[in-house]
Amino acid sequence: MATQLLTMRTLQLATRQLRSPILRHITPRRFASSEAPKLVGPMDNAFNRDRLAVKQHAAQSADLWRKLCIYVVIPAILLAGLNAKNLWDEHWEHWDHMPPLEERVQYPYMNIRNKAFPWGDGDKVREPLQIVHSWNPKVNYHRKESE
Repeated sequence: MATQLLTMRTLQLATRQLRSPILRHITPRRFASSEAPKLVGPMDNAFNRDRLAVKQHAAQSADLWRKLCIYVVIPAILLAGLNAKNLWDEHWEHWDHMPPLEERVQYPYMNIRNKAFPWGDGDKVREPLQIVHSWNPKVNYHRKESE
């Protein structure tokens, strides 16, 4: 226990010394950062200065959009997905409390079929049109006239 306290105290003192202004001046904080290149001599003309300004602006804009995507868009997508999941679950909880499809009231305006559909009887769909018009037996029900 005493050795742990001694080690912790030593580390605290060492980190405090590393934070001193003298060492901070000797070792800069950002080791891998690069400053804007200095244009000297014949390279220092209006074209090169303008080009350098455009590069710096592009870097700042790219950094802004990267931060926006990470800190705004991704959380917004996650929140929207969570909201959609909650709404989906609430919707199907509502369907669990409804009577079975066969016992529901068939109103005259529901499932009107005056003529045959080009793809069949309208209840089931052949394979090529499955993507365009699908029949879901969990929610769609058509009581036949013969019943």
